[in-house]
Amino acid sequence: MHDRSPSPAKLTDTERLNRLRLIRSDNVGPRTFASLLRHFGDAAHALERLPDLARRGGASGPGRICSEADAAAELAACRRFGIDLVAPEEAHYPARLATIDDAPPLLAVRGAREVLMRPMIAIVGSRNASGAGLKFAGTLARDLGDAGFVVISGLARGIDQAAHRATVASGTVAVLAGGHDRIYPPEHQDLLAALLEHGAAISEMPLGHVPRARDFPRRNRLISGASLGVVIVEAAHRSGSLITARMAAEQGREVFAVPGSPIDPRAAGANDLIKQGATLVTEAADVISAVTPIMERPVMLGAREDDEPLDFATDSGDRQRIIDLLGPSPISIDDLIRMADVSPAVVRAVLLELAGRLERHGGGLVSMI
Repeated sequence: MHDRSPSPAKLTDTERLNRLRLIRSDNVGPRTFASLLRHFGDAAHALERLPDLARRGGASGPGRICSEADAAAELAACRRFGIDLVAPEEAHYPARLATIDDAPPLLAVRGAREVLMRPMIAIVGSRNASGAGLKFAGTLARDLGDAGFVVISGLARGIDQAAHRATVASGTVAVLAGGHDRIYPPEHQDLLAALLEHGAAISEMPLGHVPRARDFPRRNRLISGASLGVVIVEAAHRSGSLITARMAAEQGREVFAVPGSPIDPRAAGANDLIKQGATLVTEAADVISAVTPIMERPVMLGAREDDEPLDFATDSGDRQRIIDLLGPSPISIDDLIRMADVSPAVVRAVLLELAGRLERHGGGLVSMI
């Protein structure tokens, strides 16, 4: 079972270096990176325009642009560590992950890279899992692995660990919140080393990056984005696993939940997901029957709504109207277009100029920082 369609491309060394410079520069996240690359054609031209865009956006300074020397040093360090920095259009970049709006421009990949070409199912859940939850997660993961699926999870304690351990032999993918040399939790170093023989580890963070609290939700979007669907095994209310489930729904992935005791708070979130329409799971066959029709459709890096050229020749009145509509409360880009009465190209151009002052949320929402 494979999960990629047309033959992948390969970046030149120069383009890879420049893309790394671009994503490591100030105020450039995955969405801004994608907009810049689509508009300017390549990373070199985008890098040239960054100071001008910062000025137009009202920034006090141009912001730090990653130097060639720093990017070359990072690439060299990755090679020494056995890491490839892979772009969405290249082989060994998970096909479904490449389709999400905020796909990492370069993914740090280590291990048996071919496993990333196979269809994945995410299994996540409570760090403080019950014995029954751990046993079920391991059984489910093992059965999915035997059926040819790759289990992807976050290398956390509890359910994640159980899912990874059960699929070390069949192939599992660990998504890291920090750099490849900053494993969290540290006691899972041995587990990571074991799974790399038949599986892989991926991260969007540079070497040396120590994971912070805000990095875990960012990691979770990769877990859901790379998968056909996400299975939640034990999740309390307001847990990270429920964030992953929400992201999965926003990305158009299947959401599954394992029912638990109504008096166990660790199962409250999963039980609520079932009430809200998540597919109830008691065995691997429940997952397989739901994702099989999806697997029959090819995965394409399709055209996006914002593939039309950006309009930087913005009327000052239009620009100010868009800025006035922005505030600390998230607003949808569609509402901005409608309320400002301008074209989508104009709104996207202004948002790109405001990249350093803008926060992007799920579901196409933006707010001013």
